[in-house]
Amino acid sequence: MAAAAAAAALCTAAAGCGAFDRAFGKQELVVQFQQNTSKAAILQVRAACSHMAGTFTEPIPKHALAIQLPDDVRYEVTNATDAQQARLEQCLSRFPVVAGVEPESPSGD
Repeated sequence: MAAAAAAAALCTAAAGCGAFDRAFGKQELVVQFQQNTSKAAILQVRAACSHMAGTFTEPIPKHALAIQLPDDVRYEVTNATDAQQARLEQCLSRFPVVAGVEPESPSGD
């Protein structure tokens, strides 16, 4: 009961329940890389697989320095079909520096 009340309060405080529902419906695939993978290799994988239909690469922050780039790559797959996700994973699997792909959502699933 308390969790429902907190969620309702958060929903009201946010920019409306629609935004709340969209945020919690977001699905991502997070690409993990082998230890000590260079930033150049991470960017190469990101570029090679960023054109897959139904998936969208998380943008790199404009203020990020090359040494501060993230150690993973995230693809939004909220509206991707299973086949589109499979094609993305197939593209990623071509690279030996990719250690794995983990599905993730804001709720921690």
